[in-house]
Amino acid sequence: MPREYIIGTRGSLLAVAQCELLRDQLEAKTGLKFILKKIKTEGDLKTEKPLWQMDGKDFFTKELDHALKNNEVDLVVHSYKDLGSDRPSEFDLAAITERKFGEDILLINQNKIQNIKDTETFIVGTSSPRRIVNIENNLGKYLPGFKGEVKTKMLRGNVNTRIQKLKDGDYDAIVLAFAGLERLASHPEASKTLQDLLKDLNYLILPQSQFPSASSQGALAVEICKGNPEYKFLKENIAKVADPKTTREMSIEREIFASYGGGCHLAVGIEVKEIEKEKFIIFERGESGNKQINSKRTHNISLPGLKSEESFFLGFPDYAVKGMKLNHPKIVCDEIVKKVELELNQDLNQKNLFLTSKYTLNALDKNIESSVLWVSGDKTHKRVIEKGHWVNGSADSLGGSLVKNYLDSNLINLFNPRQFETLILTAQNSNSEFAKVIPCYTREQVNPSDQFKTQIENTKHFYWTSYPQFEIYCHYFPFLRDKDAGLSFYTGFGKTYKEFIKRDLHVNPIYSLSEFFSS
Repeated sequence: MPREYIIGTRGSLLAVAQCELLRDQLEAKTGLKFILKKIKTEGDLKTEKPLWQMDGKDFFTKELDHALKNNEVDLVVHSYKDLGSDRPSEFDLAAITERKFGEDILLINQNKIQNIKDTETFIVGTSSPRRIVNIENNLGKYLPGFKGEVKTKMLRGNVNTRIQKLKDGDYDAIVLAFAGLERLASHPEASKTLQDLLKDLNYLILPQSQFPSASSQGALAVEICKGNPEYKFLKENIAKVADPKTTREMSIEREIFASYGGGCHLAVGIEVKEIEKEKFIIFERGESGNKQINSKRTHNISLPGLKSEESFFLGFPDYAVKGMKLNHPKIVCDEIVKKVELELNQDLNQKNLFLTSKYTLNALDKNIESSVLWVSGDKTHKRVIEKGHWVNGSADSLGGSLVKNYLDSNLINLFNPRQFETLILTAQNSNSEFAKVIPCYTREQVNPSDQFKTQIENTKHFYWTSYPQFEIYCHYFPFLRDKDAGLSFYTGFGKTYKEFIKRDLHVNPIYSLSEFFSS
């Protein structure tokens, strides 16, 4: 009879569920057999105060470390964010698994949403210093009609306990890790318990650009001991569940985490997203010492230099550019493409509605009471909030594929009826790979003046807000298609960037125009 390898795990519902899911992956990819051994840790037993107020360290790992060192188990599985950087030398990090969702998610009683505007103090359950700082400073902007103060209150215990405290009215909302809930929702038995707990709750997936998660949140780490007689065999097989993309992201996150001093007391969220191989966006937000941190930047993406005397075409109308307060003296605004709203005749109730710009807000005047709302980025998010609507999640200016990932999530499908059709509200003649397009506005053209023609002809740097905009400009200025003209094109990281890449047009992705112009 072949040997069964033992996986050490904490005993909580979430720890066991994620270990059983990983066990299934290991068995499928290696052909080996694995069993679980539950081990109680100090962090599970002591829940009377936040971890950062407790003496000592390694609250969720000490007991697992002892079992691994003494060959009582063959491997252990940790939530990687719980794993400190100072690990015993005899341990080997054999695999970092795929992170699908690093975000935090806010849970709220559905009936509370209707009363937010009458709430003076909105109480959110969490014990993380990072969440405390960012939620108290920033969450109020994402609560429709809310004019009061957001405060946090300590929340410890396992997932079941935390959600039950919300349902019992101890908090107005609580914040948990999306990845943990997703693993519960993906586990056949745990999902049944979770579905009952989530009844009558609503949610907001907190956008990482505004509420970055803890370093390493959402990934699992598998450790083995070099003293295990089958160390090399285990290392080779466990590596089969490692995810290279997540591993690269984790490396940068933990490097930044260490630069702040690390520790569970750190009040800075750090999220790294790999957009293309070894090209990243980094979000940081919180407090370190007395310093406020709020950074959105790219990493390993080189941009052409922009000289102060060079014109830069920014594909927004003049009034929009004025509000951006960008540090460049020669910005040329879009004077050709005008966006005109269209009348909507589509039934928009009981749908997943993805609003892509301010020109789609006319949809909010329709009956959407039972619909689920998604937005393209922070500006559209806040405009929808100003109109008094609850938003469930944002593409965070990274493109609709992120919303598609959310809609495919097992967790989100415990909230949203699967029969809800997804509609993308966007420009006429747009297309989508995952949903039906509802045209909310059209692009009309204005013939360029001679002065504007001269400006464009003397410009080398162009930021395009859509691929159709580029096509329209090419009609008037064919030189834009000339790859030898020495032009530099820029876009955001969403659909426009992908459209340019698909057509083999060189383009420089920018997440934040402010970062580009201040560099």
